[in-house]
Amino acid sequence: MSLTILDNETLGYGRTAVLSEVSFALAEGERVVLLGRSGAGKSTLLNAVHDRLAPAHRVALVPQDHALVPQLSVLRNVLMGRLDDHGALYNLTNLLRVRAGDRAGVAKVLEAVGLGPEIDRPVHALSGGQRQRVALARAWWRGGPVLIGDEPVSAVDETQAGVLLEQARSRFPTAMLALHDVGLARRFATRLVGIRRGAILFDAAPEDLSDAEIAALYAG
Repeated sequence: MSLTILDNETLGYGRTAVLSEVSFALAEGERVVLLGRSGAGKSTLLNAVHDRLAPAHRVALVPQDHALVPQLSVLRNVLMGRLDDHGALYNLTNLLRVRAGDRAGVAKVLEAVGLGPEIDRPVHALSGGQRQRVALARAWWRGGPVLIGDEPVSAVDETQAGVLLEQARSRFPTAMLALHDVGLARRFATRLVGIRRGAILFDAAPEDLSDAEIAALYAG
């Protein structure tokens, strides 16, 4: 069953078109990876799919800029993954004095991404790679059937990235990510979507695409 469909649509910001006449569907159980040069339109497509999905489905989001609050602790940033599960009073009191059960749950997802000891550190004191893992931990804490991530492992090494993507695979039945590492993309995806100059160049299973076809996305 398709979760979201774009039918011959033009996507962009304001009056600026980034992707023209795009048709796209994301089905339950798929792991779609977007490939292409910076500025090709990957983020635009991710945002459009997120906007279509979010009203009817629980979506865990890892934006490219992480969307963290630097002054707050790792613990409190991860807790924000479930803000919409509770009312304002619960959230306010929990941010002031975190409930034991929530702290234990967050500690577990932080251990999974290798940040257990950093639970009480302010985010501004972390490295870029650590901040990215906080954003991933927030998505793990949120949970749900769908993960959308914009370069969610770009700031960690390839080994860490592989581990984190395996966690994503096990935690989320459906995923749509933009990745810059083609090797990781091939291992994670059930579909690879190549975007070049504002258009989808290919949309196929990894085994049906040659290295040359993928390399053409980045040529010139």
